[in-house]
Amino acid sequence: MAKFSLDDILDNDPLGLLGEVKAKNPIVTADDRLIASFEEINNFFELKGKEPIKSDDMNERKLYSRLKGIRLDFEKVESLKSHDRFNLLISKKIESIEDILNSDILGVFEEEEDIFRLKHISKVTTMPSYVASRKSCKDFEKFEVLFTKCQADLKAGRRKLIKYQNEWQIKKGYFFVLKGVLLYVANVGEVFESSGKKNARLYVVFENGTESDMLLRSLSAELYKDGKRVTEYDERALDGLYKIDEKDKKSGFIYVLKSKSSDDRVMSKNNLYKIGFSKDEVKERIKNAKNEPTYLMAEVEVVAIYECFNMNSQKLEQLLHKFFGEVCLNIEIFDKNREKHRPREWFIAPLDIIDESIRLTINGQIVNYKYDSKNEVICEI
Repeated sequence: MAKFSLDDILDNDPLGLLGEVKAKNPIVTADDRLIASFEEINNFFELKGKEPIKSDDMNERKLYSRLKGIRLDFEKVESLKSHDRFNLLISKKIESIEDILNSDILGVFEEEEDIFRLKHISKVTTMPSYVASRKSCKDFEKFEVLFTKCQADLKAGRRKLIKYQNEWQIKKGYFFVLKGVLLYVANVGEVFESSGKKNARLYVVFENGTESDMLLRSLSAELYKDGKRVTEYDERALDGLYKIDEKDKKSGFIYVLKSKSSDDRVMSKNNLYKIGFSKDEVKERIKNAKNEPTYLMAEVEVVAIYECFNMNSQKLEQLLHKFFGEVCLNIEIFDKNREKHRPREWFIAPLDIIDESIRLTINGQIVNYKYDSKNEVICEI
């Protein structure tokens, strides 16, 4: 029998069984690469507040070309829909020549490149240390009861879903609905300035058991596109944060009423509400409404009641009346003795706007805002 040396055995290994064992590389699919490349575009939008355009910045220009290519590929658009946090897969509305040039998806306006001419050298930019993403919430059981109670309040009508207005609505303890998912703002970090605007890092918990530390302005941008605000329980206006105990002094009630008048001058006005103040229980205050000019000589419906503590509630009421001065109802009412009266506590404004104005007044921020009656929004002064 022939004898073989170890070298003979190693050299005669046709099946490669004795070769060096190599570690398998992780499998990265084409879908994984596509998602990763699109996430770079999402991250750019979160940082800059705009989609990439054809600019002199090489990195931005690269992302612009990538987004343009994705938009032209139906299959890519379909596979990336669940990752499109900022609706970037849909081309923006064309409103100017600049928009036409920046949205040249067919490359008609592309410049002829000269390979011997250096241009579009990337600038040094400061990138974020990290970009927020959703992950599983380890302490979700602490928040689950809050979601259950909020859903019960919505079902019972104690809370409502209303139009999202502005980033100042995003506060600790408030609920929102984003793309059909209920979320809770568990904490608002230290406020800082970014591009001349105030921003903050949030701790947001979602009803599906995930959490995120996204930026306040990023959440605001998403809520603008596909979100709603959940109102607070309408029997108390404690801003979700104030704690009341036996040491606190009740000042009275701010209330919002709707008229049941059959007067055409009243019935023809949409979003007509009375904002008033009472030291006594509201039901007691309005029991004689049909005989009082301030209530338009008609029965009223209680829309909301805000119980106030430790403040000059009459002053609060005056601030609200000044805030809505431009939309105050101009009407003359005659009492049973035919004496003429001009009620000054009825205002024409959406209920969600009134709700927010009261909360801004309670937390002392009302002086920083004004009501734009034309667009029916509250904006910063």
